[in-house]
Order: sequence, then structure tokens, then C-alpha cells
Amino acid sequence: MGEQLSFDLPVRAALGREDFYVAPANAQAVAMIEDWQGWPSRKLVLVGPPGAGKTHLTHVWASLTGALIIAARDLAEADIADLARGPVAVEDADEIAGNAPGEEALFHLHNLTLAEGHSLLLTAETAPNFWPLALPDLASRMQATTLAHLRAPDDTLLAALLMKLFADRQLSPSPEILPYLARRMDRSFDTARRLVATLDATALSTGRPITRAMAAKVLDKMAE
Repeated sequence: MGEQLSFDLPVRAALGREDFYVAPANAQAVAMIEDWQGWPSRKLVLVGPPGAGKTHLTHVWASLTGALIIAARDLAEADIADLARGPVAVEDADEIAGNAPGEEALFHLHNLTLAEGHSLLLTAETAPNFWPLALPDLASRMQATTLAHLRAPDDTLLAALLMKLFADRQLSPSPEILPYLARRMDRSFDTARRLVATLDATALSTGRPITRAMAAKVLDKMAE
């Protein structure tokens, strides 16, 4: 995949998953994941919009550390003592706010994991100070956690994401499509996924290849 890129872009592989492209929008977060042994207080919150790569980087970290991964919504039913025997990653931690059993479970997991000398990674769409946590002790611990941000995609990352999304669908659009789309689409990961899916469906329904003219029509329709 990397050899097909028309720009010099480093690649990270994630536990049998697709390549992870490093660009200015995510370089700080990737560096923090790779330097996990240097996290202050051995904990980190990875913050970014949907589709930004939080789950992908969580799996990268798990492959580096041997960590277990659990969704925040499952914490209330989990064996916290068992989880805390090694590094732990909690996905979508912000979704636990207002769920009393879940908040209690995360509070105990946080304390026990760190007390055992292990590291804790959490992912969320927003920073902990925006989570409406009801448990004050949990809120203070989350707000004291170092943050790593996955930013909105720049041109390089957006083009790489589009290339990957097309390749996932075994599509080969004309060469000018990637820069054309990257310049004109809304700059978000979710938009990239919807755009490629719509282009794929349009090409299938019309029996035509994906061209700049087709891309222009799809972009106009999505903007309505």
C-alpha cells in the first residue's frame, strides 16, 4: 500500500489491521502512543473525532504493551481486579458519564491499575473536563490525565485516508480524484467515509468509472 502513495508518508501497522498513516494532524498522538513508557502518572487520554483513528491507535498500543481493551460501557460488568493485572485501554470513556455503576468501575480500575504499576489508556471524543461525570473523585483523576489529540485531517492525511478507503473497496479512481476531493470536501473523517461509499454506489449503479465529473456531482449532492 505504501508504495502506491504519491507523497512521502510514513506508515504504521496495527496488529494485522490496515496501515496507519502518520501526518501532522496525528503525529503528536502517534508519538505519545509509541512513547507510552514516558506517560506522566502512566496514563493518557486519546482525544479525537469519530473515525480519527482512536481505535486503531488503541490496538497499536495494545500490540506494544500487551494491554487488554474494553469498551467503557462494559466496565460495570467486568472483573476490575482481573483487568488491572496488566495495562488496560478503555474505549469511549466519555460515554460512561452519568452511568453510576460505570463511573464507579472506571474509578476503581484507574486506581487499581496504577497501584499495580501498569499503564492506562482511555479514548474519548472530548477532553475529560467536558465529560459530565457525577463522581467527583473520578472527574478529578480524569482531568489530571495527560491528553493526546487527533486533529482534523490535513491535506496529506485526508488524501491518504481517501486512498485507503478506495483501496478497501477495490476501487481505482482516476489520478486527479484524490487531490480534487481533498480540496473540496468537508474536512472530516466521517465525510471521507460517506463520500467514498457514495461514489462506490454511484459507480455501481451507473456502470461508469469514478471520474472528476462524477465526483463533482456527488459532492454537490452531499452539500444539499
